[in-house]
Amino acid sequence: MPRKQHWFSRRRLLQLTGATTLGALAGCAGQQPDTDDDGGGREVTPRSTVTAEPDTSLSLTAASGTIQPGPDASTTNWLYEGQFPGPELRVQEDDVLSVEVTNDLQEETTIHWHGIPVPNPVDGVPNVTQDPVASGDTFTYTFRAEPPGTYFYHSHVGLQLDCGLFGPLIVEERDPHVEYDREYVVVLDDYLPREPELPSGGGRGGGMMGDTRPPYEGLLVNGRLPEDPERFDVTEGERIRFRFVNAASATVFGVQIAGHEMTVTHADGRPVEPVDTDSFAFGAGERYDVVVEATNPGSWFVQANALDGDEPPARAVVEYESADGRSPQPPSSASNQLQYEDLRAVSSLDGVSGEPDRTFDLTLSRSRGQSYTWTIDGQAYPDADPLQIRPDEHVRIRMTNLSPVVHPMHLHGHFFQVGNAIKDTVIVPGHRGQVTLDFHADNPGRWLFHCHNLYHLDAGMARVVEYVE
Repeated sequence: MPRKQHWFSRRRLLQLTGATTLGALAGCAGQQPDTDDDGGGREVTPRSTVTAEPDTSLSLTAASGTIQPGPDASTTNWLYEGQFPGPELRVQEDDVLSVEVTNDLQEETTIHWHGIPVPNPVDGVPNVTQDPVASGDTFTYTFRAEPPGTYFYHSHVGLQLDCGLFGPLIVEERDPHVEYDREYVVVLDDYLPREPELPSGGGRGGGMMGDTRPPYEGLLVNGRLPEDPERFDVTEGERIRFRFVNAASATVFGVQIAGHEMTVTHADGRPVEPVDTDSFAFGAGERYDVVVEATNPGSWFVQANALDGDEPPARAVVEYESADGRSPQPPSSASNQLQYEDLRAVSSLDGVSGEPDRTFDLTLSRSRGQSYTWTIDGQAYPDADPLQIRPDEHVRIRMTNLSPVVHPMHLHGHFFQVGNAIKDTVIVPGHRGQVTLDFHADNPGRWLFHCHNLYHLDAGMARVVEYVE
């Protein structure tokens, strides 16, 4: 078998995000909000954290440790509880979760609860929602686990995510809208056995369509390289729920399960009308839940190709009880690939019907200078103006990507509507790709809105969405 097989072509990446519109620029960069006021005003006090006694209390210690993702691979990583990925946190919906974080690193750190609209003081963004946790200190995050869904947690300081500081967070439904017999969490990541750093200078070599990408030495499923794949045992006749999490720092994955069709049931934790597909692509920070009918006995690869890199695909194995040691089979070419326009939320998002109260037209681009800088409307965070909104507004953000590379854009503290789906992270394709998202301003505070490619974020592609009155 060749070292690298692409079941997805890179040009398909633009087609896989079908809710976007490609074409001419829909507005001028830096267009002001379409309201009569000019912004400004006093910041609105965020809602307070919960004061009820926690239903679940946990401890997470961030510390240095050694990982061995494959037989011939080991490196020093930063870990939660000595595990890579960090331990799975699983709670019931509406439960109050308390997590005491101890920082045994030599640097300050935080934890962000990706996708959950927590109160602003526990969102985990350093110098925006909290002071970072100093080395040797502790900080307790307490919030109500709602709504149910597939989420993850990770450090939001610098490039620490690419050091290994992340783990899955599952909020279980009390009444799932789909039936299943067994479930597995599948966390995808890119493996960097060295200290992460921003690219130097203005070099544009390597990676997809000219972006500079870290020198990854492999792609991981649940912390394991394809040479030592994790096995998911199944029994013929079962319905298996797979919760896919893209916890990578700089990789868009194309995912297939050989020999099986997938039924997508959730996007970014939110239930969608079930839709059948044989493949999907998702960017850093996105999550998909799928249900698979175990009707094809044998041994089959779960395979995730890097659509913006050339590493061998990440792999795990779905193995039936009757497989009898047969070698896993790879997937065939994808023919029915999921697009955003296929996703229809089971329930609508309150507060976003009709015309918006406030609209931002934003451009995503790379600086023309020699430094490695990524901007929103030409401004690089933290030297960037906040996007000011008012409580209870219907807010629309229209993004046009002037760069040649994709940007998975994530909004903290809110879900948004894109097409007929409800999500918290969405890919904006390159080459003037456009995406429009709408959200309801129902969670006061200061919230980060940013590219979830860690290197684009650290190089400036972020803004603060700020509630004022």
